[in-house]
Amino acid sequence: MDSVSNASPKSSPMRIAVNTRSANSSRSPKSPKSPRSYPMPIPVNTISANSPRSPKSPISPKSPGKSFTGKGSPSKGSLLKNERHSHSPKDGRPKKGGSGGKGTWGGLLDTDNNNFVDPNDPNYDSEECDDKTVRNLTIDFDEYRKKVMIIVEEYFATDDVVSTFNELKELGKPSYNYYFVKKLVSMAMDRHDKEKEMAAVLLSALYSNIFDPSQVYEGFTKLVESADDLIVDIPDAVDILALFIARAVVDDILPPAFLKNEMASLPEDSKGLDVLKRAEKGYLAAPLHAEVIERRWGGSKNKTVEDVKTKINNLLVEYVGSGDKKEACRCIKDLKVPFFHHEVIKRALIMAMERTQAEGRLLDLLKDAAEQGLINTSQITKGFTRIIDAVDDLTLDIPNAREILQSLISKAASEGWLCASSLRPVSIGPAKPPLEDNATKIFKTKAQSIIQEYFLSGDISEVSSCLESENSNSSAELNAIFVKRLITLAMDRKNREKEMASVLLSSLCFPVDDVVKGFIMLIESADDTALDNPVVVEDLAMFLSRAVVDEVLAPQQLGEIESQFLGVESIGSKVLQMAKSLLKARLSGERILRCWGGSGRSKPGWAVEDVKDKIGRLLEEYESGGDIREACRCIKELGMSFFHHEVVKKAMVIIIEKKSERMWSLLDQSFSSGLITSYQMMKGFERVAESLEDLSLDVPDAHRQFIHFVDRAKVAGWLDSSFSYHISGNGIC
Repeated sequence: MDSVSNASPKSSPMRIAVNTRSANSSRSPKSPKSPRSYPMPIPVNTISANSPRSPKSPISPKSPGKSFTGKGSPSKGSLLKNERHSHSPKDGRPKKGGSGGKGTWGGLLDTDNNNFVDPNDPNYDSEECDDKTVRNLTIDFDEYRKKVMIIVEEYFATDDVVSTFNELKELGKPSYNYYFVKKLVSMAMDRHDKEKEMAAVLLSALYSNIFDPSQVYEGFTKLVESADDLIVDIPDAVDILALFIARAVVDDILPPAFLKNEMASLPEDSKGLDVLKRAEKGYLAAPLHAEVIERRWGGSKNKTVEDVKTKINNLLVEYVGSGDKKEACRCIKDLKVPFFHHEVIKRALIMAMERTQAEGRLLDLLKDAAEQGLINTSQITKGFTRIIDAVDDLTLDIPNAREILQSLISKAASEGWLCASSLRPVSIGPAKPPLEDNATKIFKTKAQSIIQEYFLSGDISEVSSCLESENSNSSAELNAIFVKRLITLAMDRKNREKEMASVLLSSLCFPVDDVVKGFIMLIESADDTALDNPVVVEDLAMFLSRAVVDEVLAPQQLGEIESQFLGVESIGSKVLQMAKSLLKARLSGERILRCWGGSGRSKPGWAVEDVKDKIGRLLEEYESGGDIREACRCIKELGMSFFHHEVVKKAMVIIIEKKSERMWSLLDQSFSSGLITSYQMMKGFERVAESLEDLSLDVPDAHRQFIHFVDRAKVAGWLDSSFSYHISGNGIC
């Protein structure tokens, strides 16, 4: 909040133009026929930046570019003459300044005066701001506006925060980000609650990653100033915009001081003033306002990226089984995500590479979809490009992936639905350099990128995949570096990211020694961290105690860490003492799990043992005659995809003990539907191997059965063919 509280437009650098609508303007909400105060360019060559201006000059600071006579109509010499209804073919500005009616935000919301330089600006320099510079800046900003419109539309269609993040980053226009804030909110205001919630979530996700506090502040300032125009097309604009402002305050991306600051600068008859009063008294002053505001638009999005991916996977699996192209095309069309069709291409190609017998059928589907115009050329190219970029990782599971991909490209190009010349060549071999002296430095950079993307997407399986490719040797040093980097980045963010970091740490299952080393490195650097984070001791103690509750560390490991830091006054000792105090408190497990809101878990405060108990009960209920679809639904509703290895372990124990084909069917259905990933399957089988010694006490042939089921799982595709194990007293070696 400290970084936000000082974010005021008053301290921002000079912009292309400033909206200077006067409080004394003759336009009033009660007099809709009064002329609009469209800003006009002031001829640079007629006014010197250094010359004094006469008080009687027709261009006064209080009403820029206007000269009115008695009843508020423009005088003959006014710069606004004929501006309202100009139909010149050179200008082409439609009525209402280009708004074009409900749902079209072009004109009224774009009157930010960004096309003109204001000589009244204290930073104005007549020598620097010549006509050529103004024209270049105008073209640059117009291009940015067009791209922003496309990015927002695509985000509303795909709900892909990561893609939006990358596209904004690629624009490379950070000084215009305030306009993105304004455009995103204004477009969401005229849509359903789903899009409003999506807009609020995106703003929060991009805050501090893409947007500076001052840019968010300025974006909302311009929205408030545009309230009089917004209400023309959106009758309830006052209430909706007030809720957006309240939500931004609750999400800690806008300071509460924003309300008072803007109230002081707005005229009394402005609708913007009504917006701010509604936000302050109607929402932020209400009891339990934070919870009410966060749930106003549903609190969760109806269609997430993962939902769309699952639907794409399901329709492709169903098509491979049935061969009904017409139904498959209908399902693709019903997804209503044309900007995300590259995912259809990518998944279809991977499926063709994994199931060679289905290759012809899948290529036929893609060819038909391309010929019908269902999937356009750019999406096809993007889908193939994504596969080419990922071919090194694919070779881990499909050894001849390069050869198969090259064959698929050739077939698609020969059939005429792929332009092969638009693709870069498939790499000849894996580019995995040996471990070098600078490997640690390279890994740190990549680890930071992986963690930042995880904070946006929440995709744990993607993190696991990236770590496996970047740290193929499972180096203890690199694992410790990742632990340190993860917690360091989380400590500098909100509770949501702190919760996500703890969840990720428990799901990655690093060796305990690596995690211990990571915490030691964290505490050693705590003095430097304290310069930016005054509560570093409390944060580290909470992360440490949370790791114990999540069974990432055993309680005795705290003593091992403490032995590295001698002296009662050392930061290490303070962190360890506080962590021990937190763990000794009454109901410590539940309190620690709820310390950051529990947003990374399905239910706040669920302990590990509670989840294990729920998994055991749902498997017993299914085994006694339950519905397989209901069992899959219950597994999904746990909301703990990173803990699905426990489902695999418990199910395999039941299979070995009772020789239950029914339970095997549940695992098969969970895997084929994408509910349980191959990574979680592998971890589950590893955990079963670790417990075989105890299991063999009740089931003498447990070892033989396990070997049989591992081979069967490989045939079914659950486990990679390279999966190996050695059963000993300690499990897999």
